[in-house]
Amino acid sequence: MISLAGGNPDLSGLPLEQLGATAARLIEEQGLEVLQYGAGSGIDPLREQLAAIMRRAGIEADPHDILITAGSQLGLELVTSLFCNPGDVILAESPTYVGAIGTFQGLEAEVRHIECDDDGLVPESLERAIAEARAEGRTVKLLYTIPNFTNPSGRTLTAERRASVAEICRAAGITVVEDDPYGLVRFDGEPVPAIRANNPEVIYLGSLSKIFSPGIRIGWVLAPKHVRDRLQLLCEATIIHASILSQHLALEYLRGDWERDLAASVDRYRERAHAMLEALPDAMPAGTTWTTPEGGFFVWIELPEGYSADAAFERAVDEGVIFVPGSGFLAHGNAPRSLRLSFSGETPERIREGVARLGRAIAATAGTEHAPGTE
Repeated sequence: MISLAGGNPDLSGLPLEQLGATAARLIEEQGLEVLQYGAGSGIDPLREQLAAIMRRAGIEADPHDILITAGSQLGLELVTSLFCNPGDVILAESPTYVGAIGTFQGLEAEVRHIECDDDGLVPESLERAIAEARAEGRTVKLLYTIPNFTNPSGRTLTAERRASVAEICRAAGITVVEDDPYGLVRFDGEPVPAIRANNPEVIYLGSLSKIFSPGIRIGWVLAPKHVRDRLQLLCEATIIHASILSQHLALEYLRGDWERDLAASVDRYRERAHAMLEALPDAMPAGTTWTTPEGGFFVWIELPEGYSADAAFERAVDEGVIFVPGSGFLAHGNAPRSLRLSFSGETPERIREGVARLGRAIAATAGTEHAPGTE
């Protein structure tokens, strides 16, 4: 089975022997500290390291405004819990991260999607959504956005639109939540400064899952101090604090040559993304469109009329390939001709074969024997 489904990072380049020795040393030498309760905000040296990482995105952050969380998913849960009451409206890109939709709906907020094109979220669509919600007497609390290599579409919000989005939300009194787990996983093009870089009122979510390890569960929230303090109280009431041992292990890793490891991983992602993009034209039906990401893990595909991604799923399993249908990335669950492919976890050779298998499965949904170019 070839998986073009899960967005798991490639951990094959991690220095596992060194990490094992580091973990052993931490427990042997600092066990009474790293295995004990700790500060609810996170350990200060790690907060300083995370502030340094954010400078790459153009953000000058006070480490004291950083709250370390057990993964950025917890950060999103805390922010939503703090800001939203049942029935409040949260705006998000179309499509958006399925874990965010689950969080928002689980806290009884209504998710409304904003139109996107190749330049990311469309500001005019954002303005219309705000006006429509307010005309209905609804309260819009948050705009949730993944501006870099969005999960699931792989799109990037342009610098010009980042400024427009921030200004629209500022004027409307809506808090922007900028989720940036993929920002350092850029393999083509030029970096774009974070929305938070020029807008200190923005709440920024970061993660070590894609640049180190998802298993250690270390993320963070950067927020204005009055918000950060309340988030810390909520975090302490929820989990007390993120793992102290994980924080120290992350700190030791970030004090080493992590940038070399990341660069090697990005090289692999680049090769895999290009393999997928090169394979799609021959495998997909005429009229299919897809995104061309400059980083991250994902490609978003829109099939032409007469084809069904949902129907292709079972066929694809029979062909020996799996993907994620697009319906899960929309709050209304209605995207029958859309699908997400991930290139992060397979070799270029297996990606090419997987795309060919997928093409055959999709072609079968229209009753044809072979997809164009795969005879």
